[in-house]
This record gives sequence, C-alpha cells and structure tokens, in this order.
Amino acid sequence: MLTAITGAIESGIIYAIMALGVYLSFRILDFPDLTVDGSFVTGAAVAATLIVSGVHPLVATCLALFVGFIAGCMTGLLHTMGKINSLLSGILMMIALYSINLRIMGRSNVPLLNQETIFTNVQEWGTKIGLEPAVAKTWGILLSMTLLVLLFKWFTDWFLQTEIGLAIRATGDNPRMIRSFSANTNLLIVLGLGLSNAMVAFSGALIAQYGAFADVGMGIGMIIIGLASVIIGEAIFGTKTIARATFAVIGGAIIYRIVVSLALRAQFLETGDVKLITACIVILALVVPQMVRHQREKKYKGEKRRERAQAFVAAAAERGEGDVAVKRNL
Repeated sequence: MLTAITGAIESGIIYAIMALGVYLSFRILDFPDLTVDGSFVTGAAVAATLIVSGVHPLVATCLALFVGFIAGCMTGLLHTMGKINSLLSGILMMIALYSINLRIMGRSNVPLLNQETIFTNVQEWGTKIGLEPAVAKTWGILLSMTLLVLLFKWFTDWFLQTEIGLAIRATGDNPRMIRSFSANTNLLIVLGLGLSNAMVAFSGALIAQYGAFADVGMGIGMIIIGLASVIIGEAIFGTKTIARATFAVIGGAIIYRIVVSLALRAQFLETGDVKLITACIVILALVVPQMVRHQREKKYKGEKRRERAQAFVAAAAERGEGDVAVKRNL
C-alpha cells in the first residue's frame, strides 16, 4: 500500500507540470486544446530519441520543451490565422503529431532501459552522499520533482502577473474588451498555447524517463487526466487567487494519481480500466460540486423565504395590536 501511494505521489508530481499546462489553455485562455494528447507524446519522443542517441538527459528534456512550444504555437496559428474552430484546430494538430511522433522515434516504442536519464542521475547523486539505492531513488525523485514543480508554479504565478500575462488572462475572459485596448489577441493566443504545450511536452519527457520508455500511444486521454487534475484541485482547494489556483492544480494531480492507484487495487478492476476510472473521477468532480452548490442555493432560498414569512407575521401582528389600541382610544 505504502509503495503504491509513494509511486502515485511521484508520478502525480510529474503529471502536475502537464496539468499546469492544461490549466493555462483550459482556464486562462478558455481554449479546449486537444493538442495535449499529441504534444505529451512529442516531448517523450524527442527526449527518448535524443537520450538513445547519446545526448545528455537534461539537454534532451529542454529540447522537448522547445518542440512542445512549437506544437502549441502551430495550433494557435491554425486557430488565429487559419480561422479554424478552436476545438477542431486542436484535433487536427493532435492527428498531425501522431505521424510526426512516429517519424521522430522511427518506431512505435523507444525503450530507455540501461540508458542515462535524469532519474538515474538523481539516484547516483543520492548514493554518493551515502543513501541506499532504493532510498536515493525514491526520495531523490520526490525532492527533485517537487522542486521542479514549484519552479514551474512560481513561473506560472509570476508570468500571469506580468503585463503580457494579464493580457492573456483578459483574452480568455473578454477578447473584445482587450482588443479595444489595441492588444494583439492572436499573438497572445499563440503565445499562451505555446507555453501550455511546452509544459505538457516537458512533463511527457519526464514521464518517458520515469517509466523508461516512450510509446506513440502514451498520450491517449491525457487531456482528460489534465482536466481531472484541474477540476479536482479547484473543487478541493478553491481558486480565489492565481497562486492558490496553481497550487490547487498541483494538489489535484497528486490526488488524482493516488485515487487511481488505490482504485486499481480493487480485485474487480484491471489495469486496462484506468481510462474508465479517469472518466468516472471527472464525472464525479463535475457533478458533485454542482449538487453541493444546488443544495446550498436551495437552503439559502428556504432560509430567505422563512425570514420573509416571519417578517410578514411580525408586521401583521404589529398592525393588529395597532388596530386594537385605536379602538380602545375611541
């Protein structure tokens, strides 16, 4: 049980970077970007291919981030310059990336067993300071990935407070208004989608190294996982500020992985049921808050009705006492 939860937290922290990217497109830009399913694999494909070719893992991971940025910008250009529907432009880019990813890898699967990765470097560093290999791997991954996620969170918080970041937020809220201030909304959308898919591709590169393989089908349903992380985090932690919202996204990604890990321990569920579990989690995350909100509104309206009825009864009683007093004076 403890091992499963630890593994879920490790993968959840890595997936949190992808969830931050989905948060940028889905919440900030209000853009349903399905490119995520393709750009996640693109990051994994680029990193795995370069590592196998002898490139340092850190350099390969950074290049994966850059390629993901380009993929996101292409989706933005399809939507802004090509005047294609936002949903359709993401689907088209996702389909195109499937073939591009196959071209990058040269086959459907690239194994990274016995290859130098970021995580093997972390484990080696841990053993050098006197830790056992298993402890160095577990705590090294948790510590290094936590610091990395916090770095991405800090960057996201800082960027969204800058002039360009505020313009991107305004573009997602009210593009007509921001255009009235002579802002180039097309450029802002392209930049926002580029940053979003850069984070997604970076997460894909880390997941490929964490799992020791890159597969052309590993990105299927990734947008649902990202949305589940965002929705769960927002429902639990709230979204009053940008800093709180990004923290909620990270927490949601970790909670999602823990829930899936625990659900798969049930005897009647199999590994192939992960997508079904994901869909059920998203449905619950969407439906339960609506039901709670509806009950609160119903309770609030009931209290208001009771208060009005009590006020009416009190007013009627005062009028009755006044009439009696008038009759007595007469």
